[in-house]
Amino acid sequence: MKIAIGADHAGYRLKDEIAPFLLSLGHELVDVGCSCGDSVDYPDYAVPVCDKVVSGEVERGILICGTGIGMSIAANKTAGIRCALVHDMFSAKATREHNNTNVLAMGERVIGPGLAQEIVKIWIETPFSEGERHKNRIHKVMAIEAHQS
Repeated sequence: MKIAIGADHAGYRLKDEIAPFLLSLGHELVDVGCSCGDSVDYPDYAVPVCDKVVSGEVERGILICGTGIGMSIAANKTAGIRCALVHDMFSAKATREHNNTNVLAMGERVIGPGLAQEIVKIWIETPFSEGERHKNRIHKVMAIEAHQS
């Protein structure tokens, strides 16, 4: 799977832990940065990741900031993105099965690299359930998105 990954200054260390892990699982990565602790703005990294997902250049995206909150808010402003902020394994699975999320947000200040790797692995490997009730709910969310455009 081809995955775009991005982080701000508060998440780049976790990004740098997750990237080689994803490569070890056989995935291809597009890293949009950042790669240092100098203060940057999280939307500057959320937008390129989301654009790559929406365009089809990549299948999914991963965003990391201090809490994951800012990245998830910015990501969900992009039409076609369903981003979930996840800090536990149950939610990682549920957000794929029920919401068919295409972007994952995490917070470096909230979880460590071991748990982050578990979350990413579950999120990557869990398919959408294809359940009619879940499809219906996703269509309703997409209708809200279309109405706002």
